[in-house]
Amino acid sequence: MGALLGPDFPPAIGLAVSGGGDSMAMLALAHAWARVMGIGLRVVTIDHGLRPAAADEAAMVAAECAALGHAHDTLHWQWDGHGNLQDAARQARRDLIGAWRGDLAHVLFAHTQDDQAETVLLRLLRGSGVEGLAAMSPARAVRDASGQWWLLRPLLTERREDLRHYAVTLKTPFVDDPSNDDPRFDRVRARHAIATLGLSVEGLAQTADRMARAAQACRARVADIAGRIVTEERVNALSTGDLLIDRDGLAGVERDSQMRLLAAALQWVASSPYRPRAHALEGLLDRLLAGGGGTLHGVDATPRAAAIRLSRESAALRDRQIPACAGACWDGRWVVGKAAPSGVTLRALGPDGWAQRTESKAFSGPARAAYAWPALFRDDHLVACPLLGIGPQTAIIFRPGSGHFAQFLESH
Repeated sequence: MGALLGPDFPPAIGLAVSGGGDSMAMLALAHAWARVMGIGLRVVTIDHGLRPAAADEAAMVAAECAALGHAHDTLHWQWDGHGNLQDAARQARRDLIGAWRGDLAHVLFAHTQDDQAETVLLRLLRGSGVEGLAAMSPARAVRDASGQWWLLRPLLTERREDLRHYAVTLKTPFVDDPSNDDPRFDRVRARHAIATLGLSVEGLAQTADRMARAAQACRARVADIAGRIVTEERVNALSTGDLLIDRDGLAGVERDSQMRLLAAALQWVASSPYRPRAHALEGLLDRLLAGGGGTLHGVDATPRAAAIRLSRESAALRDRQIPACAGACWDGRWVVGKAAPSGVTLRALGPDGWAQRTESKAFSGPARAAYAWPALFRDDHLVACPLLGIGPQTAIIFRPGSGHFAQFLESH
């Protein structure tokens, strides 16, 4: 905890506690540590609505928190039946906690060495590369609608059985979720495979540590390359959110770095937390190096003289619009400024907004790239588009605070 949070400790931290043995042991450990350090704890439990007993489990966590003197909240989620259940629940849990945390900058999760080993095995079976096999890190920066916060995993070096023994010894209550033994789920099958095949949990976790070091070296290499061949486009002294990549410079580096750089660039332009799939990424890379273009991950990649231009795909924004209230975030990277007029809507400029520009404010790049720019409309009338020099420059702000591509590469 000291290594993850020090040397300047926060006044309070959050804990995600499900009621299972791992998370309840973490609650007991954090309670003892925080009491000595004078740090406040706030606890949250997510009721996914998948089992009738989940409400009782949340109540058990709330009762234990009350006995220890810590604030507790239960948040609720319901699956819509689409996609992979565990993936959807994991993402919903993170989104709910991000909205819940308020001014907390750190939230603890009780992932163990066993969870790490299972993750490595699952990703190995899926053909993951270095980043995938690095699995989970002890500290991860999360960027969402609430801003940036840190997801901390202080128990990644601890075995699940040891934490359960600790909870039993302290008579800390906990429950066993029956879904943890349901063979329909990939993670449960991985858990059984580790036990059946006699695989070493410690060995798989060590593989994750080695891959994490390799990934760090690869990121440093790509950051160095990006500093030489990638430019963030600016118009009217403002960032457009587009990237320009020198094609010859990209062609002159090794394939792995090409893939990493392109994947990170697509993520940055699309504000996506996930990398595109490797097969699709390789196909786009081949087309770009041959002088062609394509669309992937919500990004348009187009050739431009000696450069490759990566722009937000306007078609991906067709149905996205929000009331332009100060501080509102649009497309994960644009924020409404205080200079925005009242009673307007923020959406993509589109062909209709582009047609309302004046020639003196013309943009020399491709119109398709400008269609994805943020603009303020009153009904169908274009009121402001800072990138076209229309309206106040501070009506819409690009990635407030940090968010340059170089900074993105450091954490991805």
